[in-house]
Amino acid sequence: MSRLYIAEKPSLGRAIAAALPRPHKNEQGFIRVANGDIVTWCIGHLLEQVEPDVYDDKYKSWKMHDLPIIPEQWQLRPRKSSSKQLTVIKKLLKQADEVVHAGDPDREGQLLVDEVLDYLKLSKAKKSQVQRLLISDLNLSAVKRALNQMRSNQDFIPLSVSALARSRADWLYGMNMTRAYTLLGQKGGYQGVLSVGRVQTPVLGLVVRRDDEINNFVPKAYFTLDALIPYQNSGLNQGKAFDIRAKWQPSEACRPWQDEEGRVLNRKLVENVASRIQNQPAEVIEAERKESKQSPPLPYSLSLLQIDAAKRFGLSAQEVLNCCQALYEKYKLITYPRSDCRYLPVDHFKQAGDICKAIGHNDQSLSQACLGADVARKSKAWNDKKVDAHHAIIPTPKQVSGSGISGNDAKVYQLIARQYLMQFYPAAIYADAKLVFDIAGGRFSAKGRQLMSAGWRALLGQDKKGDDNDLADKVPPLNKGEVLTCREGDIKDKMTEPPKHFTEATLLQAMTGIARFVENKDLKKILKETDGLGTEATRAGILDTLFKRQLLTRQGKSIHGSEAGRGLIYALPNEATYPDMTANWEHQLQGMAEKTCSYAPFMSSLESSVSKMMENVQQSAVPESLRALKSTGKPAYKKRRSNYKKGSASGTRKKKSS
Repeated sequence: MSRLYIAEKPSLGRAIAAALPRPHKNEQGFIRVANGDIVTWCIGHLLEQVEPDVYDDKYKSWKMHDLPIIPEQWQLRPRKSSSKQLTVIKKLLKQADEVVHAGDPDREGQLLVDEVLDYLKLSKAKKSQVQRLLISDLNLSAVKRALNQMRSNQDFIPLSVSALARSRADWLYGMNMTRAYTLLGQKGGYQGVLSVGRVQTPVLGLVVRRDDEINNFVPKAYFTLDALIPYQNSGLNQGKAFDIRAKWQPSEACRPWQDEEGRVLNRKLVENVASRIQNQPAEVIEAERKESKQSPPLPYSLSLLQIDAAKRFGLSAQEVLNCCQALYEKYKLITYPRSDCRYLPVDHFKQAGDICKAIGHNDQSLSQACLGADVARKSKAWNDKKVDAHHAIIPTPKQVSGSGISGNDAKVYQLIARQYLMQFYPAAIYADAKLVFDIAGGRFSAKGRQLMSAGWRALLGQDKKGDDNDLADKVPPLNKGEVLTCREGDIKDKMTEPPKHFTEATLLQAMTGIARFVENKDLKKILKETDGLGTEATRAGILDTLFKRQLLTRQGKSIHGSEAGRGLIYALPNEATYPDMTANWEHQLQGMAEKTCSYAPFMSSLESSVSKMMENVQQSAVPESLRALKSTGKPAYKKRRSNYKKGSASGTRKKKSS
């Protein structure tokens, strides 16, 4: 009985072979091991969706009356760069008695190997017996464990269906919308390609609308009022006097003079309250002092790692992903990086001691943190119910040799390692205090917080425990019913400020917390439970695509919409530029993965929507925003076609070989 392992890429194939019996024989495109089993690999996607002209020769030219393009029978073709490897796998499949699917542990990795098995017409009998090998750590011991925990590939077919639906939907929507709006732009004199995608375009819309909000912003004056209440400390520092600063909380009667954020816009109202409270009794109507605990943050998912790396080191999402791939494949120092999970299998807990030792060896700056870690302490991160195909990104027990890691790779490793070490530190403990005063019928509050025990926050190197009297000097320990005297009111004149331009970090945060930008209330509620706009694997590519196509530009750390980007957003219908539609897609695609939604209704609905959109475009005049764009020269149709490859208009991940 011979077994054929099909890995996603050569590096994973080599890692699998290393865990199988020796000696090994390296052959063209595969490795034969001592017991007769064979390990081969894909090189990313071996197959790609065909261009429209494969379905019909007329699509070689872009013409509005040919839209929409909706394939009756979807077709794939071998990528030119990897057709030889596909031939290798085809030959090996015919010889194999058993097949093991070893794609990456996500829906794209699931589809990548499944589509090869389908394309090469693996028999139904063999297909039903395919095993699934899930590897998230390329170190030898981890691969051996995974080989002993294989599952039926049938369990993961819903993941494949979800990825297939996403791939076809992206092609259908992106191909038609890109052609339609490029042709509209051409009518208006713009000769560049205006690519549209169901993910990239809402992201562009977020940026353009933020730019417009800033450009159109008109500052407004608003006013705050603090009651200054003298207090004589009778504690350890007896005789020390200071003012309690209590902030005015306007009542419901003040609503007509407030904006939507509760800021008071009428200075006379504030002046009136200030005069009423001067030299008036200040009675404590609420007094609260409590201790609160803040648990360590969970280990990283890819998006949160990209956000933190952007804030701390100014790295782009793509740079972080590149570092992660190197740390995973080249150095084998971290687990599988394209993860949207922040939890860990309980079984991983027994590796804690070895991982901490490896961290201390690999990053000297964390050696003291490793010594302070209590590896017997188990945070809420270890939870089997929260883990499916892959888990949070954490360090492996591997100790790097030689010159080690440096540059951005070292910076990203340090973030991952520090976040892991936090799981073995106690909660941070704060002292919180709050006083609410009634002064002349008005409500005024004073709040304060003091860090008492840093716990895991000590690893951040920025929080320091304050003196015992810090909090008491802001919010003294008064009791309900005590009465002091308000000396005066302190009015501050302020101006509203525009929102800030997006940065790489804040744009990634917006994509992961997209519910904030969604208009539909029902969908907003659903999205709080999902991943957001795009996936962990695609977000870096989406941003990279928008910059390469010059729809987004950078000015320092700030991200702006370009002239072409703005023109495109103004020309498109709202449904194409807001995240509601694509967020709804993501919800349905996730439902397919979880077997709560079906492929056929999703695609049927999408085909109807695309047809309606094309009808609307064909009947509309050229939008003014496209007429206003400057010409970029007239590219040939061939060049224009090659500018749109499978998934590129929507940011679909292209698997890389290594």
